[in-house]
Amino acid sequence: MEIQLGTEYVVKKPKIPFRAKLANRVRQTYRYDTAFWRSSIAGPWGAGIFVFSLSAMGMPTGFGALIDIMLFALAGTTAMYVISHAIAILLALTGLPVPRLFAGSAIFSWAASFVAFFIEDQDFIVAAYISIAIMIAGLLIGLSFGLLMNKRVNLYNKIGFVAVIFTACITIVLWPSKYENAAVIQMDSVDEMSSENPAENGPYKVQHFNYGSGNDVWQAEFGKRVDLVSDSVDASTYITKWSKFRTVYWGFNQAALPLNGRVWMPEGTGAFPLVLIVHGNHLMEDYSDDGYAYLGELLASRGFIAVSVDENFLNYSVWTGIPDNDMQTRAWILLKHLQQIDKFAVDPSTSFYNKVDFSQIGLIGHSRGGQAVAMAADYKRWFALDTTLDDIDEYNIQAVAAIAPTDKKIDGMYTKLQDVNYLTLQGARDGDVKDFDGERQYARTTFTKNTTDFKASLYIADANHSQFNSGWGGHDISYPKGILLSRKGMLSAEEQRKIAKVYISAFLEATLHEQEQYLPLFHDYRTGLHWLPETSYLNRYESGQFVPWARFDEDANRMSIPQGGTAVGKEVKWKEEEAKNRSRSGKGTRGAVLERDGEETAASTYSISWKHAAPSGDEVTNSSKSQYLSFSLSDRSYELETKLETEIDELSKLDIDVEIESVDGVISHQPLSRFMSISPLPETRYTLLPWLDLNLSDGKYKDPTEAVFQTYMIPLSSFTEANPVIDLSGGIKRLTFRINGGPGIIMLDDIGIHYN
Repeated sequence: MEIQLGTEYVVKKPKIPFRAKLANRVRQTYRYDTAFWRSSIAGPWGAGIFVFSLSAMGMPTGFGALIDIMLFALAGTTAMYVISHAIAILLALTGLPVPRLFAGSAIFSWAASFVAFFIEDQDFIVAAYISIAIMIAGLLIGLSFGLLMNKRVNLYNKIGFVAVIFTACITIVLWPSKYENAAVIQMDSVDEMSSENPAENGPYKVQHFNYGSGNDVWQAEFGKRVDLVSDSVDASTYITKWSKFRTVYWGFNQAALPLNGRVWMPEGTGAFPLVLIVHGNHLMEDYSDDGYAYLGELLASRGFIAVSVDENFLNYSVWTGIPDNDMQTRAWILLKHLQQIDKFAVDPSTSFYNKVDFSQIGLIGHSRGGQAVAMAADYKRWFALDTTLDDIDEYNIQAVAAIAPTDKKIDGMYTKLQDVNYLTLQGARDGDVKDFDGERQYARTTFTKNTTDFKASLYIADANHSQFNSGWGGHDISYPKGILLSRKGMLSAEEQRKIAKVYISAFLEATLHEQEQYLPLFHDYRTGLHWLPETSYLNRYESGQFVPWARFDEDANRMSIPQGGTAVGKEVKWKEEEAKNRSRSGKGTRGAVLERDGEETAASTYSISWKHAAPSGDEVTNSSKSQYLSFSLSDRSYELETKLETEIDELSKLDIDVEIESVDGVISHQPLSRFMSISPLPETRYTLLPWLDLNLSDGKYKDPTEAVFQTYMIPLSSFTEANPVIDLSGGIKRLTFRINGGPGIIMLDDIGIHYN
């Protein structure tokens, strides 16, 4: 038998060139992107549009928010289409079996979110977390949409799915927050004011008109529809850096700045006090000057000529930056408006003719405008050599109101107001100017002895920065970062502006109309609580009728008090130091810090005494004036909580008795709580998450509390009532703060006698 041997041939597959493999993969780029995945792209696209819309609101062009959003959405959609397909092709080249177009869309939405938040905050970790959260939200929404669009899923399952999603969303929205509105301070022993509510319109009908250059292409009321044409002013002396693109936008440069103003004037004869209102640094293209109409209309109805000044051309722009020396120029422009209105006032053809009382001028400013009005009132410090302002002395600026002001050193100098009435308002939830810089200006405002001029401050627990302007919205920082700020427990915009109306109107009534019935509001905010929304307040007050005993600013020796006085502390840790704000920078005033650890069995005491008697001033013999022991106190016990890493129990809070001794050795005391309880400081949650408070904007919001002072005023007559034997006609020899309870820390400042 013969066996044949055969050879088996194996046919090898032809080797496909590498380029051909890649080309084949590219042709199959979308093989895994089924109808479900294509429908799900709606989620990443929506997330991207959300971010682009936020960016549009944070980068306005001047054409309006709607057009900006449409332009950014169109650009974002185009970019997403191109880049998502490019990413899909790259994924196809790797051969990964994933829905590549969907993945490309998700990657694009994440990258767009990351870039938007990183540019805004310059923090890699924050931008990474936020962008991942937005991407995940987009993916979940997209997958949900894809499920609803899937024909293989029956209707009942879709309805059930929608019900679950809806319930989850409602639960998240309505879930109780740990953040609560700040506690309202009770009335204690204070009576409500019976005066007319200063926030209500007065008896005058109001005429509204505008003056301006007549050439404004963005705001017709200062352009083709202007009522009065004003001059332009040359600010080249102050501004040397002005972007060419800014000139293209506005149609002018620093050599021809317009004087634009919105006017609310009371109808009727007679000269009326003049009040200028100026905004702060907001996005240039989102005009700010119309945001104070609520104040202008109110003030005009009560007999003031109110003018909202346009300084938008000095504001920051994402596209053109900000001019140099903008702060000095803001104040200078205000002074130029006074000159312009004076020019109108002597022209019989204008509504200003014979209507303006230039001996009664008030200035109101918000944010940087709050600093600008103080600089304008203190104009000699910056503009003494400006020959174009030689006649400014003819205008008597009597009152300055600063809403959440900045307080920056300009040309190495700060404002120092003298014999000018000053009011400052600040929200504890201010996410822009987070430090109460108005307290710094307050500390530097001084009065000639025995004048009736006064200064006052109001700190508002649940108020923010932007809502004082009706056009700035509810978030204090620009988008997209602005969405990270929390609004839980915040006052509504209407409530916040109501506070401004009450205080600013009462301030101008008291200072320019000499309506003294409103003064108690500034002595003690509780007298006006029936006019104010429910939240927590702290206020300070001082006038030229104040005789200081101890301000603690004279030297670094804690034992010495001016005019031969001595300070002594027993059973208490005590020192003198400068008051600090949230940023740990000084407030320009020192005080006595008293710390009680709560373990002492005896009361802690802090006394200031004089060999003969405390300073009484020249008014002490005037029995027609009421006398009040006055001091400022800040409860800094929150610092002790941080030190001990535990919360201080409500029952262990400090209890203070105030004790005085007459020159003949007779003692009388009063519990501080009889007149006003120790005011707790507001604790602020700025952002949506505690982690963001610590990390957003380099930890800008990490400190929830600022040590703000509250003024306490105790009638000296109450000490006589408590001990009829005491005779204060010869003066007071010793003042003692007797402290029980605790642990706790307080800071004292501005101790003295007020004559009212």
